[in-house]
Amino acid sequence: MQKKYAILIFSKPPIPGLVKTRLTIERGGGFTQEQAAQFFKRSLWDVTELAMWCMDDLDALNAAEREADPSAPERSYDLFISTTPEKNVALMKETIEEIGQWPREIHYMYDRGATFDDHFDMAFQEIFDQGYEAIVSIGADIPTLPRAHVTQAFQWLIYFAEVLGTPGFVQAPCQECGTSLVGFNFDTPINHQGIYYNMTGRPALDGYVEKLVEEGIPNAYLAPVADVDEVEDLAHCLSCARALRTASEYQTGIYVPKRVLQWADFLGLKPHAAPNENHDPRQYLDDVEDGADAPAHEPEETEGILR
Repeated sequence: MQKKYAILIFSKPPIPGLVKTRLTIERGGGFTQEQAAQFFKRSLWDVTELAMWCMDDLDALNAAEREADPSAPERSYDLFISTTPEKNVALMKETIEEIGQWPREIHYMYDRGATFDDHFDMAFQEIFDQGYEAIVSIGADIPTLPRAHVTQAFQWLIYFAEVLGTPGFVQAPCQECGTSLVGFNFDTPINHQGIYYNMTGRPALDGYVEKLVEEGIPNAYLAPVADVDEVEDLAHCLSCARALRTASEYQTGIYVPKRVLQWADFLGLKPHAAPNENHDPRQYLDDVEDGADAPAHEPEETEGILR
């Protein structure tokens, strides 16, 4: 028995002025439109490579599964990239292939519908109509997404379908009540309407939770992973990416977004945290005698920005 699964990346083409505009000087950030587009292009390349690595991991898991149980399904994994509008499909393909030949085939498609909710629904359905069992979607602006998130997402969806006997759902939040990863089975009774495009102010993560509770859908939660929209997000991303690079010498199984780091290192970008002047003397209470004043402690670091 053969079963197909898909990783889906939603991405605009990295055109200056079209992508990551909140990083630009015009929107209060510190980068030119060209620099913001260059960051996004490199993030897209890194996330694409991450997806390739994850498919290798999933193939290895299936090989071990079939070795232990020869009757287990033969599972295959494919990568889809959906861009917008249709005329930009060729540009997206050209961008992805700019750095050379990829080890696996990439399937290109374009966003349909009027809203991002429509884009999600129609892209998922288009892939499901090709006989895929489950889809895990990720964004192109999350270069520090752990490899294990993608593999675990598929493991959960397979568990729901084949062990519990019911379709399920998996998600990982981002830092702003949205999502970094969303996946579900072909017959999961859920859609994206009202999730990303709503007029009530309800965050996307809460929207998914409401739908899951309403339909009683089995679901799994993966740890939050930040995407990059604002300059503060980029500072966090670069700190995490450099920590990943340092850890990779000793810790196997992690992905280092090297193209994003090359871009940041070339520009000399370093996150900077301003001193926190809100001194809290409580840590010195044990040392205070007879009501003596507590000494001021060293300034703490706060939210990072780039310099």
